[in-house]
Parts: sequence; C-alpha cells; structure tokens
Amino acid sequence: MTRFHQAVLAAPDRFAVKEAGGSVTFAEVDGRSARLAGALMSRGVREGDRVGVCLPRGADLVVALLAVWRAGAAYVPLDPAYPQDRLEYMARDSGIKIVLEQGTAHSWPAGVQGLMAARAGEETEEGQYAEPAVSPESAAYVIYTSGSTGVPKGVEATRGGVASLLTALESAGMYASRPRVVGWNASMSFDASVQQWVRVCRGDTLVIIDEQQRTDPVQLRALIDEHHLQELDLTPSHWEILRDCLLTTGDGAPGLRLFMGGEPVPVRTWQELAAASAGGRLKALNLYGPTECTVDATAAWIEGAGPHIGPPLPGVRAYVLDDALEVVPDGTPGELYVAGPGVTRGYVNRPGLTAQRFVADPFAGNGDRMYRTGDRVSRHPDGALEFLGRVDRQVKIRGFRVELGEIEAVVRSVPGVAQAVVVLHSSLAVGEQLVAYYVLGESGPAGEELRQYVGDRLPAYMVPAAFVSLEAFPLTVNGKVDVAALPAPEAVGGGGEGGGGSAPEGEFETLIAQVWVEVLGRDHVSAEDDFFALGGHSLIALRVVARIKKQLGLVMPTKEVYRHPRLRDLAEHVESLHASAAAGS
Repeated sequence: MTRFHQAVLAAPDRFAVKEAGGSVTFAEVDGRSARLAGALMSRGVREGDRVGVCLPRGADLVVALLAVWRAGAAYVPLDPAYPQDRLEYMARDSGIKIVLEQGTAHSWPAGVQGLMAARAGEETEEGQYAEPAVSPESAAYVIYTSGSTGVPKGVEATRGGVASLLTALESAGMYASRPRVVGWNASMSFDASVQQWVRVCRGDTLVIIDEQQRTDPVQLRALIDEHHLQELDLTPSHWEILRDCLLTTGDGAPGLRLFMGGEPVPVRTWQELAAASAGGRLKALNLYGPTECTVDATAAWIEGAGPHIGPPLPGVRAYVLDDALEVVPDGTPGELYVAGPGVTRGYVNRPGLTAQRFVADPFAGNGDRMYRTGDRVSRHPDGALEFLGRVDRQVKIRGFRVELGEIEAVVRSVPGVAQAVVVLHSSLAVGEQLVAYYVLGESGPAGEELRQYVGDRLPAYMVPAAFVSLEAFPLTVNGKVDVAALPAPEAVGGGGEGGGGSAPEGEFETLIAQVWVEVLGRDHVSAEDDFFALGGHSLIALRVVARIKKQLGLVMPTKEVYRHPRLRDLAEHVESLHASAAAGS
C-alpha cells in the first residue's frame, strides 16, 4: 500500500477513477477505502485472511479491493455474472467468511456473510483502525482459473509479486514515468484486471469501460476522446473489431498505447500494429504471462516482421527446457519455465497439483521455485521467445483461458450423457468456437436442455457454441477419441443448425436472416432461431451491427442483439428503429 499512499500525497485532487456515474479523487478513494478497511477489521478480518469481492467494475470496486489490502487480507474476486453454483464453490474453496457486495442478488454458503460495501464503509471513522504491517510474502489475491479436473482452481498471488510486476513494467519503459489515463475493461476474475486496476497505486487515472463500450467501436471512440484515454488493454480478437476506431486519433491527440495480451497475436495483426506504430498512429506491446506468474512474465514492443512474446521482464528468469529439465539450444523448441518474484504461492487446497506445476529451480541454487507453464517456445538469438503452442489441452478463446477437461466433466455430469469431448473448432465464418460432442445413453437430454444445464454451471465464455450428438465417437487404432475425425458442427447440425422453424418473412426478417447466414456461416436460418444458440458471441454480434449499419444506415448498439436474440424479435426491433429514424429525418 506504500505506493498508493505516495500517490495520494502527491496529487490528492487528481481523479483516481472516472466512470459514467461521476469521478472520484485520490483523496476520496483513500478516505473511503480506509473506512471500509476499518469495517472489515471490526468484523475480525486479519492479515492472511481472504475476503470475497462481488462488485461490478467501478469506483466502488477499486475502493473495496484497496480496503481488503489495507485490512491485511487478500481479495477473492467473485464475478457477479458467474453462475450461482460456481460462485458458491469458489466461496467454499477459498475459505472466505465475508463477501463485499452491492446487493443481495446472490446467496452464499453457510458461514459466509454478505456485506454491503457502500453501507459498511460508513460505519467507521477514518483512522479508527491502524493498518497492519504486511510482508511481500503476504497474499494479495486468489484468482480462480479453469481446472482440468472439472472444477476451477484458485491461484494465490503475493503482495511482492504485484509490486514486482509494476516495477518491472516501469523499468522496461512500458509504463510511462508520469501518471497516465488508462482504461479498465477486464473482468476482475481475470488476472489482466490486476495489471489494470493497480495502476492507481502509481498515480494513474482509471477510466471504467463497461461491457457495452468495450465492444462497440463508436462508443469506445467517444469514451477515448471524452477522457483523453492514453492506454488500453485488449486481446488480438478484440483488436479485430475495434481496429478502425483505435487507429483514429481525435483532436490532434497522440495515438494510444495498446497492451496486447491474453492470446497469441496473429502475423497479420502483428504486421498491422507494427506498421501503425512506425507511422506514429499508436504504440503497441505484446504481453505474455500465466496467472501463476502474476500476470506478465515477458513483454515486447510490437515492431518488426513477425510475432514473438519478447524477452523476460526485469527480475524474471525464463528457461526453455527439455523433458529432463536441461536447457535447449536457441531455436530449439522446449517447454517454458518461469522463475522470479512473480511466481505465485500455488493452488489453494491443491498441494499435489502445486507440487506438480511449481518445481525447484535447479539453476538458482537458493531454493527458489519455477513454474512449469505448459507452453512450447523457442528462444531467438536476441533473447526473444517465440510461442509455438501448448503441451496439453488448455486453450485460449477470445482471451479466456479454458481447460477443455472442465467443460467435458460438466457435460458428462448431465443425466443421460454417456461420453463427451470438447474441442476448439475453427471456421472462416465465425473463427474459433468451443464445440461439445456427446454420446447419449439409452435416453438423454435434447441439445437445448444440455446447453441450459451447462450454462447454469459454467461462465458464459466456457459454454460451447455448439452441442453435437453422435451415435459413437470415431476412435484411433489405440482406442482413443480421434479428434481429427470428428465432424464439423455445421455439417451435422450442431448447436441448432437453423432453418427448422418458419422461414423469414418481409424485408427486415429477410435482411437479418441474410446477415446471420453470412456471419454465422450457415446455409439458412429460421425466424425462430436464436443468435447465440447458433454459435453467436460478442464479436460476431458486432459484425451483425456493422452490417445493419451498412445496409440501412442505422446505428444500433450491440446490446440490442443480446436483448433480442431471436431473429424475428431482432427484425421487429430493427424495423421499429428504422421507422423512427425515417420519421425524424
């Protein structure tokens, strides 16, 4: 907390957080977080405890996270959008006793108290409770990631690891020396959010980007210009839909500094960003790091001919090793192991898995551990690392880290499902999607029942876009599922092939149907089809909105696709908007 206190002293009246409901200064965040920390300590929270935080992005969340740290505890982010079962599991597994929340929308396990953050912060006076002294080894947070055994696993990071992340990015020149205005668009359940929100601890101003703004180019550009945003985190998938608005500079302002991460940068995207950087339109960095290494372990400016993840950040040791833990020569593929102050404690309540993934560093000679990332890389002569893929079944989809085994376990738990396998399927029309293939027993659920069951237990980003029922799985000569021989979902009607209901009628239903066929890669759709059941997601929804604008000159936010997922309903809404626009012209 030292750096946050220094930031408050340096510029108490500078805005710490800006959001749609207003802005709060560093002095205000300081006072509010001190009072909320006092409320937590009055309820017995002590150093080493964990406190759940279930709040949307905003000033209240920043206050809550700082308050947990000021009380000496570690925060456990509980995304309000997650299914109830998952939230309850995370609350039990992490051992929290208190959850800071906004309302009473969620129920918590016995022994866990929900505490209204805003109200609790009014209970104590600033300075009533002294902040405990904490060490760099004290826990900072526990973030849950997808687990291959069927349940998520909690990764516990330290205060020293977070401090070293800030210091490393500053030392490498990737954070500017003076305070900046930065966007916060990542869910607090992902470690990318740590890199974003802790910027307040170095005096930066956070601009809250809501879900609508982060995926709508028009709204995002307006937000950038309104708040003079200087830095923004995003994934390569996100760039694909926002490139036009991000390449535009408003009012002669300098271009953005983009922090790219979450998934590999495609060659075309790298070259596009490198050209934009060379032309002075923006600056971009490629950041790499698993949750187990406190967000970022390597980084590189995006420039030159092709993608790489850069050299290790200052203080980080990166080894490229073979199966015998011997260093491989430059240019030879190997598995990446990461060591240094960012290596986390391990997995909560998983000593066996922790021992398997966090192993002794044989090159340090001081008892340090290194983390086995599971990523295949090779090292260039200049020290930069090139990402080559995974050694296991972990995948990244639109920036989200997913263990396919966790989804398979949930699908197999559905009564009547005998077998299940989940793969990452790629097509030209919709890009990468999760597809669940399953074999039923004597009786079992229909596809939509299966989707509902899985959706009630997994976050939205982990719910397969298509569910494909097969009589039996194709097998290799060794008796394993032959993943390469699984049929494409569109070839067998997976995920609701569409067209099963009544045909689209009228100008607007026909228009929407044509757009859906194009962006979803379908042969045909019906008026009753659901956009998301056909495999649609946020990025494809943006393409729908873009094509409607192109065809009708109608500007419509992407949230309308979510509000009207059925084709007929969306067509009626578009027709209503078009009529209103015509009447007003």
